Amino acid sequence: MHWLYLGIAVLFEIAFALGANATNGFTKLWPSVFTLVMAAGGIFFLSRALLTLDVGAGYAIWTGLGSVGIVLLGALFFNEKLNWRKLIGFGLVICGIIGLQLTGA
Repeated sequence: MHWLYLGIAVLFEIAFALGANATNGFTKLWPSVFTLVMAAGGIFFLSRALLTLDVGAGYAIWTGLGSVGIVLLGALFFNEKLNWRKLIGFGLVICGIIGLQLTGA
């Protein structure tokens, strides 16, 4: 169940970051409300996952997968640039997550 909670937390993390992009420095009400709710949801589900997972591994997976998702969706929806250096970096993040999985995190 902790992996499900962590997966949900990652989705909230991605929504939070993409929402923050639309708040215009928290000057727009509804994007700001959305962003704060997504942040709270991400932390809630992360805390549920951390009841079983080690905090270091859980947090690393949460931020790592969230970062990869945010950059990929940023490129898709906001025309942010992807280059080979970024792709190598994301590959390394994914390798790190797989390494954490193999240690029994």
